[in-house]
Amino acid sequence: MSLLAHSTVGNGPRGTLLLHGFLGSARNLRSLQQRLSDADPSRTLMAVDLPGHGESAPPRDDETLRGMAASVLETAHAAGLPPPYDVVGHSLGGRTALALAELAEPEVAAVALLDISPSPIPAALSASGAVLKKWLSAPESAPDRRAMKEALLATGLSAPLVDWLAMNLRPDEGGGVRWRMDRAALERLQPRVNAEDLWGVVARGGVKVLCIRGDRSPYVTAEDARRLESLGAHVSTVESGHDVHVEALPQVVTLLQRGL
Repeated sequence: MSLLAHSTVGNGPRGTLLLHGFLGSARNLRSLQQRLSDADPSRTLMAVDLPGHGESAPPRDDETLRGMAASVLETAHAAGLPPPYDVVGHSLGGRTALALAELAEPEVAAVALLDISPSPIPAALSASGAVLKKWLSAPESAPDRRAMKEALLATGLSAPLVDWLAMNLRPDEGGGVRWRMDRAALERLQPRVNAEDLWGVVARGGVKVLCIRGDRSPYVTAEDARRLESLGAHVSTVESGHDVHVEALPQVVTLLQRGL
């Protein structure tokens, strides 16, 4: 098992892990990481690139949420992040956070789910799956970033999504740019991790769980919210789509400060 790429802000005694969503990276969480650090200097906040994302190695062919959680835990240990951990995860990161709570309950104090529930994710619901399908039609390399972005735009992706995906480009040894991430490996990974049911982790108790959902997002249904609350989790709704940590950053920081 290889250690995961990560970045750390702060040096307080409260270890906090930040886990991004599918197709994202730790870079997507920089604003949240810095705002939480400014709000609470007692924290050391580590944002991790999950397997297959950012600067981390591709996932194994048999990768699971629990396998990714084990990699996160090993990386936190190696970096000396002080437990017990508060784990904040967006989308795939939230599901990995629940798997981590199951794997190492004594070392996890709380889990914050950013617009995701423990339920399996139907393929039709996965917006990132639709993005990946179009991304896969783009070439592996291009003469420069502009050419690659034009190729992405030609697939029908929006300009903001193209700019976001372009964060995953790296210089090619032969000149030009190429993708840092193994897109085919991610295509194989997504249906496997989306199919996992994590309600048992919440039902077991022992770890504080909070969920911050976007009012315009379909990922946490009203039924999910009621079920979470019936199991002792705290659920808050903010004015946002799926990317609550971007669209409602101040509110999310406040809710995390109150709930963790």
